[in-house]
Amino acid sequence: QVQLVESGGGLVQAGGSLRLSCAASGRTVERYSLGWFRQAPGKEREFVAMIRWPVSTTHYADPVKGRFTIARDNAKNMIYLQMKNLKPEDTAVYYCAGAGLITSATIDLAGQYDAWGQGTQVTVSS
Repeated sequence: QVQLVESGGGLVQAGGSLRLSCAASGRTVERYSLGWFRQAPGKEREFVAMIRWPVSTTHYADPVKGRFTIARDNAKNMIYLQMKNLKPEDTAVYYCAGAGLITSATIDLAGQYDAWGQGTQVTVSS
């Protein structure tokens, strides 16, 4: 079983930057696709970005393309989400997520992920 722990959330002004980190552990973590989802109050959890194992392709939701960058450090079992030019609509709880089996057609479906972190709050003020 894979465990995920996020860190790095906080309060930032619009136009600012934040970097989220996720520490992954577990016997099979090196074979997991890892990514990020977010959930704003009153809204459903939505896909943000992911790195797919083993091809290491990166995928982004349209609202964050060009502003967010996902990266993975396999030696440290860490993934990162660098967020730039943040907007108030980026305000949400951000969750690290892991999937043992996933296809390119389902990367944005929360139900395909079997490991979740506890979430970290990101608040962007206008």
